[in-house]
Amino acid sequence: MVSSYLTLARDAEAEIEVKRSRFLATLVRVEDEPAARAVVERMRRQHWDARHHCSAFVLGPDAALERSSDDGEPAGTAGAPMLEVLRGHGVSDTVAVVTRWFGGTLLGAGGLVRAY
Repeated sequence: MVSSYLTLARDAEAEIEVKRSRFLATLVRVEDEPAARAVVERMRRQHWDARHHCSAFVLGPDAALERSSDDGEPAGTAGAPMLEVLRGHGVSDTVAVVTRWFGGTLLGAGGLVRAY
């Protein structure tokens, strides 16, 4: 059976600002869970001054392995929405890390879900 899942051709980054909070999304193609976790740790080291490094990844030819982390954001407001985007686009063998620098204004649960 041929997999209908997609993966990245190359790594990518995108940045947005929401009410003075800065969000940097990083997408990296990975082969396994240790590689995905290494990307998260690399982002923590590289952007040590950020408050959160939320993540989600989907792995395997059948996208069977999924993990997400809110990294201190309110439960379900960061990692789960990120994972849903990966699922919704049929992506596998990919880790997404969103690094957030807090801008001083609380975004609320709905604001965080939309931003992540």
